[in-house]
Amino acid sequence: MGDVLDQEFPQIRAKALEIAAALDRLDRAAGTADGDRRVDQLRQVLEILLTDRADRARQVQLLLSREYRPSWRTDLDLSGETGSRTA
Repeated sequence: MGDVLDQEFPQIRAKALEIAAALDRLDRAAGTADGDRRVDQLRQVLEILLTDRADRARQVQLLLSREYRPSWRTDLDLSGETGSRTA
């Protein structure tokens, strides 16, 4: 584990500082985000990160992703074409 920690620590440290700075900016911003589901999601993400689970990345991805719908192409008005060509 020591070798992995030696390799990963600088990147983890930088990302932790980036997240802390973003949260500080949110705290200093005018207005309130009370009731905003994104704030709730961020809190849930932090809770997930503090667990000892081996699937934290998966849990965060599931939390922050839209639920899969088989009709997503239709819902987003995507016909499946890569674009139209004009002569």
